Amino acid sequence: MRRTLILILLVSGLAGCSAGATRDDDVLYQVSTIAALLEGVYDGEVTVAALRSRGDVGLGTFGALDGEMVVLDGTVYQVTADGRARVAPDDLTTPFAAVTPFESDIAASLDGRIDLRELELALDLSLPSRNLIYAVKVTGEFAYVKVRSVPRQEKPYPKLAEVVKAQPVFEHRDVRGTLVGLRMPAYAKGINVPGYHFHFLTEDRTEGGHVLECILTRGRADIDTTFALEMALPRDKAFAGADLSGDRQGEVHAVEK
Repeated sequence: MRRTLILILLVSGLAGCSAGATRDDDVLYQVSTIAALLEGVYDGEVTVAALRSRGDVGLGTFGALDGEMVVLDGTVYQVTADGRARVAPDDLTTPFAAVTPFESDIAASLDGRIDLRELELALDLSLPSRNLIYAVKVTGEFAYVKVRSVPRQEKPYPKLAEVVKAQPVFEHRDVRGTLVGLRMPAYAKGINVPGYHFHFLTEDRTEGGHVLECILTRGRADIDTTFALEMALPRDKAFAGADLSGDRQGEVHAVEK
């Protein structure tokens, strides 16, 4: 039987916050929508340089679906199809990403062997509301992390569900690193991924990817509450002509998990 010790410390009060009192650093800046990415709208317009100016923590992907994006401490990393991470050049573009100026509102000390689902449940216990948007960093020691990346695509672009059927998967054992993620409310369907969505970067920042599974043994979680969402929608014909209607939660689950 697993035993987990979770120690929560509120490091800033949220009771007096409201959307009307939103600061510039309480905004999640997002490029495009998850529905568009599912449909194969992969051409980027917003550059890495522009994205960095809007936030220092976040995640996403790159033009032509060329790998997974991890934004940590103001640096944008590109995890390519071989699982290796590099600092992304400023002129690369993104078709889907979300970043925020990260400021920890809630800190949680995590000590015990917990898997990804248990980690998400533990984080939920510290949240003041499930109707808000949260950016999350979990830094620590992992017994196991299973990640994926995606290879660069060529036109005509396939839908994302087809791409991930052949996704390269990588396993890390006894590794230190950081999970960078978002927790979106249930009503965000079609805009972003409802619930938690994590990408991983090793401590030396040389490997990572989209998290499929993990086992955390010891670490610290920091959570930033955001009260506003700003979206930049693509101006291209692919986005304008895409069918973004309908319930896509089955597709989201297939590509995320």
